[in-house]
Amino acid sequence: MSRIAIITGASSGIGKAFVKALLEAPDCPERIWITARRLDRLEQMSSLSDKIIPIKADLLTHEGIEVIKSKLASEKPEVALLVNSAGMGRRGNIADRASSEIEDAVNLNCISLSVLSREVLPYMSSGSRIINIASTAAFLPQPGFTVYAASKSYVISFTRAFAQELKGTGIKVTAVCPGPVNTEFNSLATDGASSEFTGFRKLVAADADKLAAASLKASRRGRVMFVYGFFQKALHVASKLIPVGLFLKIFYR
Repeated sequence: MSRIAIITGASSGIGKAFVKALLEAPDCPERIWITARRLDRLEQMSSLSDKIIPIKADLLTHEGIEVIKSKLASEKPEVALLVNSAGMGRRGNIADRASSEIEDAVNLNCISLSVLSREVLPYMSSGSRIINIASTAAFLPQPGFTVYAASKSYVISFTRAFAQELKGTGIKVTAVCPGPVNTEFNSLATDGASSEFTGFRKLVAADADKLAAASLKASRRGRVMFVYGFFQKALHVASKLIPVGLFLKIFYR
């Protein structure tokens, strides 16, 4: 039985960084299944190592989940690591976004992550790990980024409860909460209006490669919540102290 890792959203950004970090890790499994919609990018990444197996799968659809589910059933590997990195978000008020964009964000950030975690679970054993990419946006409501922040709150809640359910099995689940990360995410979130962060976000934006390496280390240690970066840790503490109503008033001002 081969040991594998599965990394979703692996064609770019944080997912791609996890692939590179895992290849350099001492506990890198025999195979790394990388999934995304863009097969050409996945195939480019496969040149990094013969361990990498590219799998085209659109996790916004039931068919995309079925692709991974069928491959698991066929090969029956031992899944040492699942990284749920696929995600999306669009800036703008709810009234200014298409209904389909709202639906896609909830489906990918919440439903697909939850369902895939469930489908992979029978192939895991003591020592296996799941990493769910959340965000510090989850700590407080964010008008103008409403659906993304709410969906990442779901990821944190899901991870905490799931980790408790798996207590005693040896399977660890970690929610990773970064702030801004230097990837193409900002360009997508702003519909191409801004490819880089500005102002304070630019000052605190994290390096994706360093984030991935630190997240793998945190998951090995069994951390259920991993908030990455000093300012993000400060925000986490502040979010527990500041009343939500007051935060929203300050935010709008």
